[in-house]
Amino acid sequence: MKLIKGVKILLVDDEPHILQFLEMGLVNEGYEVKTASDGIAAIETAEKFAPHVIILDVMMPELDGFEVCKRIKETSEHIAVIMLTAKDEVRDRVKGLTLGADDYLVKPFSFDELLARIGARLRNQFPDLLGEVVHGPFRIDDRRKEIIYMDAPLTLSPTEYELLKFLVLNHGIVLSKPMILDRVWSYDFGGEENIVEVYIRSLRDKLNDKEHRLIRTLRGAGYRMDLL
Repeated sequence: MKLIKGVKILLVDDEPHILQFLEMGLVNEGYEVKTASDGIAAIETAEKFAPHVIILDVMMPELDGFEVCKRIKETSEHIAVIMLTAKDEVRDRVKGLTLGADDYLVKPFSFDELLARIGARLRNQFPDLLGEVVHGPFRIDDRRKEIIYMDAPLTLSPTEYELLKFLVLNHGIVLSKPMILDRVWSYDFGGEENIVEVYIRSLRDKLNDKEHRLIRTLRGAGYRMDLL
């Protein structure tokens, strides 16, 4: 992803050394950063700072991350929330996502992974900030609703465009059929999950991905875009 100026990130954690480390790294990447060390301060700072992304720790004094996420999403749905948790438990992840979190990271995590997660959220929720985005052989221009692959524009239906964009922007991440349906077809889609297979097959044909090296199928898990 290109270095972006003007993107605002709020860091929320009660561990000073984590705040300092992340703030230094993100400022170096070109982001505008504010910090908060507890839940109440996080909500107050979010109201004044209006961040694009909030990196939100779960375990904090005053208000925990779940409650902070819930309150922020009630008034600012457009803000992307990435939750940090020391517990690699499904119920914690499900609770955070149910309350409106857009992604999560389990401590300890690498800074490069955090950057990738932030980038994915910006590409999905604030494409106008990025304009044209390049990933491997793909160039996505969301303003023109165009995807260029290997320097050639692809002929895509609106749904194919949204599906391929979702796969590319989340490359390297396993995406389940329910997740794809929710993000591409919307939550109220009343059809069958098999529709995803039909569109994946069409994209593979248009990408000449006969050996499934680009769009990989992980049985029982979903699909993963691997950029060559």
